[in-house]
Amino acid sequence: MATAMALRSFGRRTSIAARGFSGSCETEKAAKDGKPINLFSAINQALHIALDTDPRSVLDHLVGYFLFRCRLIINRVGSLFCAYVFGEDVRFGGVFRCTTGLADRFGRSRVFNTPLCEQGIVGFAIGLAAMGNRAIAEIQFADYIYPAFDQAFTAAPMAYSTKTEDSIVNEAAKFRYRSGNEFNCGGLTIRTPYGAVGHGGHYHSQSPESFFCHVPGLKVVIPRSPQQAKGLLLSCIRDPNPSIFFEPKWLYRLAVEEVPEHDYMLPLSEAEVIRQGSDITLVGWGAQLSVLEQACVEAAKEGISCELIDLRTLIPWDKETVEASVRKTGKLLISHEAPVTGGFGAEISASIAESCFLRLEAPVARICGLDTPFPLVYEQFYMPTKNKILDAIKATVNY
Repeated sequence: MATAMALRSFGRRTSIAARGFSGSCETEKAAKDGKPINLFSAINQALHIALDTDPRSVLDHLVGYFLFRCRLIINRVGSLFCAYVFGEDVRFGGVFRCTTGLADRFGRSRVFNTPLCEQGIVGFAIGLAAMGNRAIAEIQFADYIYPAFDQAFTAAPMAYSTKTEDSIVNEAAKFRYRSGNEFNCGGLTIRTPYGAVGHGGHYHSQSPESFFCHVPGLKVVIPRSPQQAKGLLLSCIRDPNPSIFFEPKWLYRLAVEEVPEHDYMLPLSEAEVIRQGSDITLVGWGAQLSVLEQACVEAAKEGISCELIDLRTLIPWDKETVEASVRKTGKLLISHEAPVTGGFGAEISASIAESCFLRLEAPVARICGLDTPFPLVYEQFYMPTKNKILDAIKATVNY
C-alpha cells in the first residue's frame, strides 16, 4: 500500500528539468551528445553499461543450480568474474523500474530476484565481490537497509577499500583491512532509493546516509540529477572500494536533463560548485539541491549572492572545495532531509568551524529535517523547504 502511494505521488509533483544544474563546464561537456531522460532511465543506462562492458558485474536475484554450475566451469577455465545485479523484484524492473530490461538482455543468471532479506542480499553481495565479481545489490527502500548494517561495515577496505547494516558495517567496510589486503570486496555497490517522495510515510521516506558516514572503508554517494546519477553510479561500480549509492526517489521521474548515451564516469570525492556567489555558501546533496537552487534564485532577487555546492560524495567528502568557498563568503548554510541531530551537516559544520573559524562572519546554519519520525500528512512541515532556507539565508547574511 505504501509503495503504491509513493508511486502515485509522482503525478502530484511538477516536473523538474534539472534547472540551474547545467551551468558547469563538467555538465555542459557531458551533455553535448545526450538526450533528455529522467533519473531512473539514467540509472538504467548505467546498469546496462556496467553489465555490457564489465563481465564481472552481477545484479542479484537468486543463486540456483545453473549459476552454481556456471561458476564451477568458469573457475576451472580461470576467469568467471562477472557483473551481477540483484535484489527484491529486480528481474521484473524493480519498484521504480530502474532495472527494466536488464534480465531480458543479460539473462537470469546475472540479473535476478532475491528473497525479502536485506541481510542476505548484502551478505551474498559481499561474497560475490570477495570472489572478484562486480556485485550490484539493490535494497528496495533505504528504510529497510538496517538489518544489513553489520555486513556493510566489514566489507569496506582498509580505511577505504558481510550481514545488511550489520553486514555493511562489520563485513563490507572491514574486509580488506582485516585480511591485511589479502582479500577485499571492492567490487560491491549497494543501490537504494532514499528520501521523501510525497505521502511515503515513515517507512518509505527516511534518509539514513549519516549512519554509514561513520564507517571507515565505505564510500557514500548521492546524485542530484540524471546526468550525475549515471556518471557517479558507473564510478561507484568500478571503484576499488565498496560503495553505497543513495538514489533520491523524488527525482526518479521528475528530474529530466540531457544525458550522454555513451559510457562516462564522474569523479568521486569531488564536490561541484554549481552556482558561483559571494555572500554565502550553501551546501547540500541529492534532491535537496533543487530546493537550495530555488532559494538561491529568490535570494538573488533581494540582492544576496549565493554560492551553491553539491557535495555528491559524502564519504570521503571534498572538504577543500567547501573550505575555499567559505573563506571567500564568510558564511555557510547546510541543508539535508535527514533529521538535524546527528546528520552529516553536523560533521561539515564542525570541520569548517575548526578550519575556517577566523573567517566565519556568522554561525554556521543548518536547515534540515526535524527530529521526529517522518510524518505522513505533515510531510511539508517536516521538510527543509525553500522558504525555511531563504529565511535562514537572510538571517545569516544579516547577522
